[in-house]
Amino acid sequence: MTQRAEIDGDGSEPSGRVVIDAGAELDPVHPVKPPVRHRPVGLSADEVAERIARGEVNDVPLRSSRSTVDIIRGNVFTRFNAIIGVLWVIMFFVAPFQDTLFGFVILANTGIGIVQELRAKKTLDGLAVIGEAKPTVRRDGIAAEVSTSEIVLGDLIELGPGDKVVVDGEVAEADNLEIDESLLTGEADPVLKRRGDPVMSGSFVVAGSGAFTATKVGREAYAAQLAEEASRFTLVHSELRSGISTILKYVTWMMVPTAIGLIISQLVVKGDNFKDSVARTVGGIVPMIPEGLVLLTSVAFAIGVIRLGRKQCLVQELPAIEGLARVDVVCLDKTGTLTEGGMDVTELRTLNGSDEAYVRTVLGALGESDPRPNASLQAIIESYPDSDEWRCIRSLPFSSARKYSGAAFSEGDGQSSTWLLGAPDVLLPEEDPVLADVDRLNEQGLRVLLLARAAGELDAPEVAADAMPTALVVLEQRLRPDAADTLRYFEEQDVRTKVISGDNAVSVGAVAGKLGLPGAAGTVDARRLPAERHAMAAELDANAVFGRVTPQQKRDMVGALQSRGHTVAMTGDGVNDVLALKDADIGVSMGSGSEATKAVAQIVLLNNSFATLPSVVAEGRRVIGNITRVATLFLTKTVYSVLLAILVVCAQVEYPFLPRHLTLLSTLTIGVPAFFLALAPNKERAKPHFVRRVMRYAIPAGVVAAAATFTTYLLARSHYSGPGALEAETSAATLTLFLVAMWVLAIIARPYTWWRLGLVLTMGLGFLVVLVVPWLQDFFALKLVGTTMPWAAVAIAAVGAALLELSWRWVDRRFPA
Repeated sequence: MTQRAEIDGDGSEPSGRVVIDAGAELDPVHPVKPPVRHRPVGLSADEVAERIARGEVNDVPLRSSRSTVDIIRGNVFTRFNAIIGVLWVIMFFVAPFQDTLFGFVILANTGIGIVQELRAKKTLDGLAVIGEAKPTVRRDGIAAEVSTSEIVLGDLIELGPGDKVVVDGEVAEADNLEIDESLLTGEADPVLKRRGDPVMSGSFVVAGSGAFTATKVGREAYAAQLAEEASRFTLVHSELRSGISTILKYVTWMMVPTAIGLIISQLVVKGDNFKDSVARTVGGIVPMIPEGLVLLTSVAFAIGVIRLGRKQCLVQELPAIEGLARVDVVCLDKTGTLTEGGMDVTELRTLNGSDEAYVRTVLGALGESDPRPNASLQAIIESYPDSDEWRCIRSLPFSSARKYSGAAFSEGDGQSSTWLLGAPDVLLPEEDPVLADVDRLNEQGLRVLLLARAAGELDAPEVAADAMPTALVVLEQRLRPDAADTLRYFEEQDVRTKVISGDNAVSVGAVAGKLGLPGAAGTVDARRLPAERHAMAAELDANAVFGRVTPQQKRDMVGALQSRGHTVAMTGDGVNDVLALKDADIGVSMGSGSEATKAVAQIVLLNNSFATLPSVVAEGRRVIGNITRVATLFLTKTVYSVLLAILVVCAQVEYPFLPRHLTLLSTLTIGVPAFFLALAPNKERAKPHFVRRVMRYAIPAGVVAAAATFTTYLLARSHYSGPGALEAETSAATLTLFLVAMWVLAIIARPYTWWRLGLVLTMGLGFLVVLVVPWLQDFFALKLVGTTMPWAAVAIAAVGAALLELSWRWVDRRFPA
């Protein structure tokens, strides 16, 4: 026999495989040996050092967070900080210290924002290192994992199923190497790569294996800039952030003309004491700015990142926290999500009189033929050792689209054979009696693979057509111990769960049934699903478990659900999940998943625990629900501040408040309670139309507060006279505004818990302390004079509170969320 090196059809030579040519004979003296192309060994240590010295390194800073400088700049240099900063400086020259307190509050808020975001950055950066892709690079003939930033020009990088192409390059080795470039080109079909073909960063391997030489690294690589932007900490592209930006834009438009009118009214028309007029003008402008709303949103997001980081959850795109709060459908891949990655062979059933010892040898050889075995093949490798006498001639790696793998062998006795291993219902015709046994096993939640002997060549299009069933390999899947509780959580939270798997439909349904998933009994075989989107969406709404789903179908199913108005989260860990993960509203990958899935997912569960998902959903709901609550507080203040300024200008009277008054009110009715309310638990699913939902409460609340306050102020002006009248009028108006604002807080804090009730009462007690402690009265210039006007202020506030209750109930009926 002649021993020759195997040369693939593409001209490349797979490593470590030799073919026995049974039809040739060796000359015992001068054996004829064809030339053998040696396996590339990659760069040497010296060559790597030279390239590093020349700067030919993949130095793209793939960061998970903003830099420290960006964080400080983003929190300090804001439009509203600039406005308040100018007003603060003015107040230092024209007013007492207590009228400059608003500036110190802004300093404290900005400092808190910076500290929290730096903490979030530290958490994200630490998790990003844990979850970072570690490509395998061959140097000096030795393969080792390195960081993506350590790759140099000319490095030989190995590839296997699920691996992401991290830099641009040229294929050096290919063994049925199929690469999906859909993330770059939009073309869903995998591309078969041969030696010499180019590969682009951002693509990923769906089948086969190989290696490529890096030709472009760093910022020259095709997808380098895209990858950098995709993994950067960001607060943009979310309904919440864009909604707040829209609100702030309108606030600015209202604030500018109102502020100008107020300035003219106080400085020109009245002609009173200049310094006092300036102080009251500033007192009217400052509360128009909802500066704390932006800060509190940033802090809430940052704390969310920190909390999730403690649970080993990497948030690669911050709006994912918000997105998960809106999710109403979660699509789960069974393998790796409901079940653990590993499997165990529990039974081997021979068919058609096959010899069990021979079948074991075949299975051992099949396991050895695949350099990157999946979980099923790994279980077979552990159960059936390889025979040294068998040699692999050609292999066909597993593909999610095909549902089977295969290999051609030269057996030890000189015979050759071709074998397929895969899904029985794909390899066998529908009427085959073996499928009845398979169904019974699947109903027990077991996974069954068919070993079949192919009659034709492995690369023939219809290789599975006449395959002879030889054995059934029965595998037991390990259920995740926390999966049942997680599914129950989603059911309780009104989040519908869809199990979408490439496995046999009956087996998937049995696993889902063991975990208590509603609707598991009515499992659907995806091969019978309609292709038309509307019809597919109807099937998806009616059923919960789907088997034999192809990667493209997973993507179509996500799109069909979205067409029905659902917000869809998709979880997965395999390369067959990538397209669906990318198209879903929120993609969630397991930390042990392929590099491709982790690259497109917004959230990576580094601990591989499906049970972490409820925490992520709860964190998203907490952030979004609470920000919606407290936004009403901030914008109510903006509305009543603008209206009060307009009323003052129209009535040509002095502005009733100094900055110290509104600083006190803002702290007690907005600042402190908003901080606690923003961090409180909140399980309510987030609803769309953030701006509309917030403004429908803020506008009537602001109108009522402004009307009640100005009414009290005008009554006080007619009641008081002589020296100290303005201070008495201001005190009465402040009392009314505080009580109305407190009622807004009391409504926002519902439903009450002991701490929410305690928070509201504490804020009220704080204002009472200011009114009764003499030095605080002097500090804040608040002193109620007489009994008639203070009680009138309370009565007007009570009417305002009643109007608030009526108006908000009317809004709920007239403009439902």
